[in-house]
Amino acid sequence: MHPDDPLERADALIAQGRAGDAVALLQAMLEQGRGGLLLHNSLVRALIAAGDTASALDAARQGASLYPGVAVAAVTLGEALLAAGHLPTAIGEFQRALRLDPALTDARLHLGEAWLEAGEAEKALEAFDAIGKADAAPRIANRVAEAHAMRERQRSDPRYVRHLFDQFSTDYDARMIGQLGYGAPTILRGLADLVIPDRSRRYSILDLGCGTGLAGLAFKDIALTLDGIDLSPAMIAKARSRKIYDELRVADLESALADEDRKYDLLLAADTVVYLGNLENLLAGARRTLHLGGSFLLTVEKKAGEGFELGPKRRWRHSENYLRSEAARANFEIVGLLECHPRTEAGVPVEGYAMALLKT
Repeated sequence: MHPDDPLERADALIAQGRAGDAVALLQAMLEQGRGGLLLHNSLVRALIAAGDTASALDAARQGASLYPGVAVAAVTLGEALLAAGHLPTAIGEFQRALRLDPALTDARLHLGEAWLEAGEAEKALEAFDAIGKADAAPRIANRVAEAHAMRERQRSDPRYVRHLFDQFSTDYDARMIGQLGYGAPTILRGLADLVIPDRSRRYSILDLGCGTGLAGLAFKDIALTLDGIDLSPAMIAKARSRKIYDELRVADLESALADEDRKYDLLLAADTVVYLGNLENLLAGARRTLHLGGSFLLTVEKKAGEGFELGPKRRWRHSENYLRSEAARANFEIVGLLECHPRTEAGVPVEGYAMALLKT
């Protein structure tokens, strides 16, 4: 390190866990009028390291406005957006940086890592593949391996699902009901009336992949308690605004069911299982979470023949034979299995099943 280089001193302070001191050093330089693009970028990274993402984003936006045609300024803004949780906008900035300078390796690496954060394995690999081997950062091998592992998993990556529904949360209800004819909650409620017709009691209910709370609305009248789990914080916020749930959590349903200590009478999964291929973990977790005599109601999209597959819309489809075999392996009794149309796609009804499982 050159003793008179303030940017190197700032990097050293960050490495020592003294990001606040680095911020003070760099801000003092700016106040002295000694600022430039490199200093702005260093300040942004110091603020991120100090945990002050709001100030980092302000500084990055200032740098990008001062240097609008400079690719590295766009990369730094992308880093600040990513640190502040604005993933789609961050991806846009990394893409803008590459339009300004297609040879900028740092931009392509950050873009690949952002696509990984979004659960988009194919797009991440495309970004990483475009990095020349001679220019590749040491960490790229691990990132490529992570993307390949994500692509091979027999379920949608949780980050992809979270990113997808965070984006859809603003107009989710209007889109699903108005455009896609979403009927999964109503279908499950009708199935519940067939297989658990006792209206003299109320049930403890856990809504898996609760979204904005449409399934919760359909079951609220028979709920003693109503809890919900969803991967998307934005969707959980919408569900909370309905004021029908007792508890809402941001969590992956497989891991949540594996760790859940409470027991429920009824589990719901309306249009949720379409983001899982292999259902072994889901059904094992559902069984351990239910009281004896409890029920698990779910909808899936239909596959002909055997097994399961990932459809063209990146939603998993399951065959009747697969559903029956996995239910039996998890020691569930199938008390209802109906063909249904949980939604439409481009105006065409999507073929599916509604299934009711009983823990005996």
